[in-house]
Amino acid sequence: MTPLAAVTELTGVPAIGAHRLGGDVYEVELEDGDLVVAKRHTHPTAVLAEAKSLEWIGEAVLTPAVRAHDDEWLVIEQVEPGQPRDAEALGRGLAAMHRAGAPAFGSPPPDGPADAWISMAPMTDIPASTWAEFYATQRIEPYVRQAGLPAETFDAVCATLTDVPVEPPARLHGDLWSGNVHWATDGRAWLIDPAAHGGHRETDLAMLQLFGCPLLDRVLGAYHEVYPLADGWRQRVALHQLFPLLVHTVLFGGGYATQAMSAARAWLRAA
Repeated sequence: MTPLAAVTELTGVPAIGAHRLGGDVYEVELEDGDLVVAKRHTHPTAVLAEAKSLEWIGEAVLTPAVRAHDDEWLVIEQVEPGQPRDAEALGRGLAAMHRAGAPAFGSPPPDGPADAWISMAPMTDIPASTWAEFYATQRIEPYVRQAGLPAETFDAVCATLTDVPVEPPARLHGDLWSGNVHWATDGRAWLIDPAAHGGHRETDLAMLQLFGCPLLDRVLGAYHEVYPLADGWRQRVALHQLFPLLVHTVLFGGGYATQAMSAARAWLRAA
């Protein structure tokens, strides 16, 4: 089905024009003058996971409203892009989102699937009793196997996870790189393309640092003002960056394997 046909069917408003933003993502103009974004996913659970993720984190931060979806297409509100300005609001919003919490580490959004996705990679969201168990079994070990990396190094990492300060499960965006922070015309940040689940809040913040984020120092400063991180958080950044680095290794290979190994060794030296 074309994006025009999908949006018309799902919204009930005739779609009169579509502009590809990249991949299977389109900006679609409706007959009533409204603009929406239509995304096509090849797996039904990917649509449901993103829709429920947007709704869940949208209880605490700015996210595009979900207009409609089926098993293939997700239609969301279009937000006009602008320049980064209100970094402090983003920091406070992330703190509020994390503080909103989750039922358990590994829990999916309400009514969301356990078989979720991060970008083009499968991702499992199954509630676990501890963060150490969740991070080892669902965020490290599966991707190490898929990437064919040396298990010994990552087994050693997993053995240290119980040393990480215990916190309640946070409500995570789950794929918080700078490209998923959409700055609007008023300078505020909207979060897009989430892979939300219950996890450790430092994982979101570490991913934000991994690929760079405009005004990052101001974002983190505002975050710390309202929800300070536990002592030693800077030393744990490498640990929390392991998950996105492993996912990128599986998807893209190349230098990401080297980065993942370097992050694992950096954490083992600090642990």
